[in-house]
Amino acid sequence: MTTVDWSAWRRQEPAPGAEGLRERKKRLLRQRLSDTATEMFLERGFDAVRVSEIARACDVSEKTVFNHFPTKESLILDRGEATSAALRAGLAETDRSPVEATLEILAEELRTLTSWLAAQDDPRDAAARIGRFGALTRSTPSLRAYHLDMTERLVAVAAEALARRGEGARTEDGDDRPGGPPPGPVGGPEVQIAAIALVGLWSVQYRSLARHLAEGTCAPDRLHEAVTADVRRAAALLAGGIDTGIDTSVVCGTDTGTTSGSETGLATPAGTGRTSPRTPVHPTVQNMPR
Repeated sequence: MTTVDWSAWRRQEPAPGAEGLRERKKRLLRQRLSDTATEMFLERGFDAVRVSEIARACDVSEKTVFNHFPTKESLILDRGEATSAALRAGLAETDRSPVEATLEILAEELRTLTSWLAAQDDPRDAAARIGRFGALTRSTPSLRAYHLDMTERLVAVAAEALARRGEGARTEDGDDRPGGPPPGPVGGPEVQIAAIALVGLWSVQYRSLARHLAEGTCAPDRLHEAVTADVRRAAALLAGGIDTGIDTSVVCGTDTGTTSGSETGLATPAGTGRTSPRTPVHPTVQNMPR
């Protein structure tokens, strides 16, 4: 069996500068287990391959496999922790908006994939492998369920980071006085919908990648351009609402749990008693990561 270095086109954590021999061996074994499992799943189907077979192919025990991967599903969907860490760190950087921070992570993942594609002897065959990888995860119920669980955990990470970001914005504005509006809680509806929308950009990128590959777009530069354009279009719809709402603490309600028109981004026309949207802030996407 020819094993492809599948991890090469997934977003990688930088190797520790002082990585010892033991840590390096563990990291390389983990990569080999994941790459071997992925290749076997693609050849025979996820349900047809036993973990014991993967262990035997890598000349290790089944227990060793589970020491590195808690479930069979995590052997192929193994980048959840790295993505969560990147999102948590990106949203903590207040010099960039939440949408821009998320786009930078997605752009890096896409650059990694298309760079890997460009390095292959046969980009068309490599693109077909990526397509089969996506098809396998979409067609296998247990992998779909695992992916959904990963997505929910990513939303929770984003919600926590956004809530902390909103709290920081209130403090910088000097509105942290006793009795002032508290920062939006992690479970608050504004924070939750913002987190769901940001994480949804991953779905946009995955679906766009699958669609363009299915249409035969396998030239790395063309694929990168097409997928980036789709993600940027989706992000443009979010930028005004999320970036304005989170960074100016529109996510914050009053201490009674209610919000006024000004706090929700809605203006109240004089004498009407009704709220209507303010003039929208048009998102700037020219400087978003490509």
